[in-house]
Amino acid sequence: MAAVGEGTPSSRGPRRDPPRRPPRDGYGVYVYPNSFFRYEGEWKGGRKHGHGKLLFKDGSYYEGAFVDGEIMGEGRRHWAWSGDTFSGQFVLGEPQGYGVMEYKAGGCYEGEVSHGMREGHGFLVDRDGQVYQGSFHDNKRHGPGQMLFKNGDKYDGDWVRDQRQGHGVLRCADGSTYEGQWHSDVFSGLGSMAHCSGVTYYGLWINGHPAEQATRIAVLGPEVMEVAQGSPFSVNVQLLQDHGEIAKSESGRVLQISAGVRYVQLSAYSEVSFFKVDRDNQETLIQTPFGFECIPYPVSSPAAGVPGPRAAKRGTEADVPLPRRDLELDLDALCGQEGTPSGLLGSSFF
Repeated sequence: MAAVGEGTPSSRGPRRDPPRRPPRDGYGVYVYPNSFFRYEGEWKGGRKHGHGKLLFKDGSYYEGAFVDGEIMGEGRRHWAWSGDTFSGQFVLGEPQGYGVMEYKAGGCYEGEVSHGMREGHGFLVDRDGQVYQGSFHDNKRHGPGQMLFKNGDKYDGDWVRDQRQGHGVLRCADGSTYEGQWHSDVFSGLGSMAHCSGVTYYGLWINGHPAEQATRIAVLGPEVMEVAQGSPFSVNVQLLQDHGEIAKSESGRVLQISAGVRYVQLSAYSEVSFFKVDRDNQETLIQTPFGFECIPYPVSSPAAGVPGPRAAKRGTEADVPLPRRDLELDLDALCGQEGTPSGLLGSSFF
């Protein structure tokens, strides 16, 4: 009985065909040995060449031009892990040149790219609909560029690594405008602000705030003055900072003046008083910071047909003159209020 030798068929394992070779020329389909890649398209000399589609096992794919086995030229690339898709120019498998990137999270980019990143000039719309047009470097806004924010604000100026830095102009949706220096996305350095309220500031800014910001208005005088109703008059005021120094870099604040007749509770036997005369047209009392209340006294002339505080008493008391002491205008009740907030403009940046 012959021994089973190494050369007998029974000593060999199951026969396996060698891996299928890629097509040489023309159109063909090839699945790579690792089963991760599958190519369908044109071949030349055993290499991918011409138009084809390379599919990845994870669902990613590239469809477009191939040159001598490499992804080269115009094509479309989809990444399954991110959901992003790029259509444009490719060099050695990477987006390079000009193209459009569509982001799964929302938004898109159209412009120049290098090694798969935004580089050069481009147009970016983010997921919130905000629009940037300008220069990019290392995938970030960098260099001169314009930005339209979702709140309607517009910025035109310099950028450094996705932040406004250098010189730029911000035009806000409310009509306010800032022009000057920026650092780390906030006003910083020399700049001017024209606020929609009419307030203007030109000077130094630190971390988004004026270095010499006015926080209050001081009334300098005169302490006592006689004013005829409806006649112009002047009041001297100063804009002061927190520490008491004059704010010289700001202008355009509005001073609102209120005047009133000091309210006095008279005795029941008082025959004539302004308060009795006008009790049919009583107004809400003004609470002053001086510890007493006032009846509003219009500084400007009253409208036609509306009785003023000097209206005569009806009936039998119509011709009785009013005591002067009841009509004295207490200038202690003359107070100024800022027409705008102490802060020029709150920040809301992208």
